[in-house]
Amino acid sequence: MPRAGLSRSAVVALAVELVEGSWSGPSELSLSAVAARAGVSTPSLYKHVASLAELRAEVALVAVRELTGACTAATVGRSGEDALRVLAGAVRGFARDRPGLYAAAQFDAAAGTTPELAEAAAALVALFSAVLRGFGLPGERSVDAVRAVRSAVHGFVVLESQGGFQLPDDVGRSLDTLLDVLAAGLRSLAP
Repeated sequence: MPRAGLSRSAVVALAVELVEGSWSGPSELSLSAVAARAGVSTPSLYKHVASLAELRAEVALVAVRELTGACTAATVGRSGEDALRVLAGAVRGFARDRPGLYAAAQFDAAAGTTPELAEAAAALVALFSAVLRGFGLPGERSVDAVRAVRSAVHGFVVLESQGGFQLPDDVGRSLDTLLDVLAAGLRSLAP
């Protein structure tokens, strides 16, 4: 009999709490840690989730949806370079404020993607595509542009979070420079 009050959503919420504040994210998530937080034995969790991989996929789903929500809220009503800048700022802010969830959003699709997770990831990519449409890119360059922007912003965020920017210069100015370069590159792809 499952513990009163313990449900699949409660187990996922406990797992999210465990990964939320750490850059290691879901890689260090364990069923035993979730069980300890829930006050149950590890086998009790199997009434709610089938495996650690399934639980990690559920945490990734929460992470991707919340990252998408933060990026959507930031970009509503904006376009072009302005939208690109607030999108990058939203990703950076999410990664700074919720590092474990940001790490969870970078899930390994080969490790077991659920249809819901694939749909959520597609929504995030669609948001990036919508922002980049403001640069007038031809359709055949859209995927390249999304990959370039995501890679650049993600790389910046990860380097910043791991202490990679130790020079005394303003890190925000460096992000602005990166976005200037990206915007110029995106404009060069437009016909």
